[in-house]
Amino acid sequence: MSSALVYVVSFIVALGVLITVHEFGHYWVARRLGVKVLRFSLGFGKTLWSWRSRNGETEYVLAALPLGGYVKMLDEREGEVDAAERSRAFNNKSIGTRIAVVVAGPAFNFLFAIAAFWALFMMGVPGLKPLIGEVAPGSLAQTAGLRSGDQIMTVDGRATPTWESARLALFEGMLDRKPVTLGVRDEHGRTAQREINFAAKGVPIEPDNLTKALGISLWRPPALVGRVHPGSPAQQAGLKSGDLVVAADGKPIRYWGEWVTYVRKRPDTPIRVTIERAGRRFDLTLTPERKLQGAKAYGQVGVSIPAGTLEKIEAVAQYGPVKSLIAGTEKTWDMSVLMLRVLGNIATGQASLRNISGPLTIAQYAGESASLGIVPFLTFLAVVSVSLGVLNLLPIPILDGGHLLYYLIELVKGGPISEQAQAIGQRIGILLLLMVMALAFYNDILRLFS
Repeated sequence: MSSALVYVVSFIVALGVLITVHEFGHYWVARRLGVKVLRFSLGFGKTLWSWRSRNGETEYVLAALPLGGYVKMLDEREGEVDAAERSRAFNNKSIGTRIAVVVAGPAFNFLFAIAAFWALFMMGVPGLKPLIGEVAPGSLAQTAGLRSGDQIMTVDGRATPTWESARLALFEGMLDRKPVTLGVRDEHGRTAQREINFAAKGVPIEPDNLTKALGISLWRPPALVGRVHPGSPAQQAGLKSGDLVVAADGKPIRYWGEWVTYVRKRPDTPIRVTIERAGRRFDLTLTPERKLQGAKAYGQVGVSIPAGTLEKIEAVAQYGPVKSLIAGTEKTWDMSVLMLRVLGNIATGQASLRNISGPLTIAQYAGESASLGIVPFLTFLAVVSVSLGVLNLLPIPILDGGHLLYYLIELVKGGPISEQAQAIGQRIGILLLLMVMALAFYNDILRLFS
């Protein structure tokens, strides 16, 4: 399957799962609270497939445009309702029932994220240890006293076994514009406390560029050869254990990952490799052997990374059922709060509008995560599900949060707001969404061509 097709299929599957979860929340709670559901639709536009429930009440629809969905309920504001069924109309239900139905969609997104994170922590979430590689001169990290080889053990007392956990904790400090205390351990096992001063002037709030803001890179293993497999292209070319690959076809190779990527892209293609051995450098030529992964060919030269290297950089967060549920709930909560704070900073101009992503970026992440396996793809689904839950609760008319706002106003004033006010709110809501969608597409296009 081509990479483009993988991206498209993964994107559709991801949207299908998350939209189904969201709309099922509305549908399930509405049915349980006595509201008649007329249609449950996944997607908009032309109907591709439909069927009716056994009692004929509800039509289930799969539509052509998979960018959303809806649950249509019996409502006197949308047409004539038989007198016998008026009690089942949404508009005639108590305000508590209407609030519950509206909130149910985002709530199911959060529940899905908790369940996904629970499963992930049960299986074991692989990650990289927060080991610091290069430290830029004059950076926040250097000012704090961080050095290459330091491992971030805690952030403000919170354990950070993986870079992902460290990144989230550090980004919270960046949002707060406050000093953050790091507990670090150096290469010799010595521990120390370091303070990153995010209150410093000019520090950008960019979740995707946290390492750049800090002035660090993650430590990555050099392209040092461990075992050379007998009879392999590497052995035939004269490569030996302990050799350091410094260049390929004149292109510098700094890390093991760069070396692997370069080789995999060149099956049956000779490569001029510059190696360093016993303090001297020289060139040799090797030709990667062609291997197949499905229908896709890749190159392999028959060398392994030195023993113990992966153990130095890899970490796995894995817990029992109860602790996994607690960890999944905490992660869902932390991500929800973090997203709200990022949106708040974007709205006040403290964070860049470039942080807003659209469907092209989501499709890219969906394809990349799906190609890496079930754990990355399930992680992607959980993160996007949290995003959908948060975004749908924003007090913007036409979103669930906008309807919730109307009902809260009704609760306070003792009656519904006027139809004219609702119509104005709908127009404002549509305009805001169109503006955000246009910005998201613009950012997607910039990312594609940058």
